[in-house]
Amino acid sequence: MDNFIIVIGRQFGCGGSEIGRKIADAFNVPYYDKTLLSKAAEEFGIDPEIFRAADEKRPSFLRNFLGLSCGTSNSPCAPGSISHFGPGSLSPESLYNAQSEVIRSICKRGSCVLVGRTADYVMRHHPGLISIFIQAPMEHRSKKIVNRKDAPDEASAAALAKKHDKGRESYYNYFTNRNWGTAENYHLCFDSSRFDADAIIALLKSYINSKKD
Repeated sequence: MDNFIIVIGRQFGCGGSEIGRKIADAFNVPYYDKTLLSKAAEEFGIDPEIFRAADEKRPSFLRNFLGLSCGTSNSPCAPGSISHFGPGSLSPESLYNAQSEVIRSICKRGSCVLVGRTADYVMRHHPGLISIFIQAPMEHRSKKIVNRKDAPDEASAAALAKKHDKGRESYYNYFTNRNWGTAENYHLCFDSSRFDADAIIALLKSYINSKKD
């Protein structure tokens, strides 16, 4: 298993991105999360603002955003700002396909860690895929969200977590025809209130080493 791809799905506020970075550091491989969007924008000639707006958003939101944006002369869809996609091609599906191609290109370079963006589905046929889902009780997540100053109190943090989870679920389910967060769709599932990054890394190392034997 010389070329492995670790992809991470996560509930909002459970520390999935932080855990992903630590996994990447432990294995000395590249780490990708929102940077995929900017990279896709560069390689496919799409304004980065559009990709940032499309970041794991529900398709209905994307359609509204693209419709409003392309209807104004000062929008990111104004002539000259998009070199590759022609008129009418800026659908949620077009953006998703562009992002998926970037994910595939990145994975061809070698081992890496990717967070979100249905990378587990995009790379489902890769022989070195290890898909992880990280979750945690709402109480644990709310405290973490407040501590990182994304919400003023735990009630607001819980509401924010539910909003983001709903968006991620809708995005994932729409593009994969799977159920986000369901254990059967992942190789490993962790509760980050019980398993910290070090524990997860130790399990991953053991699993990868077993595949090398």
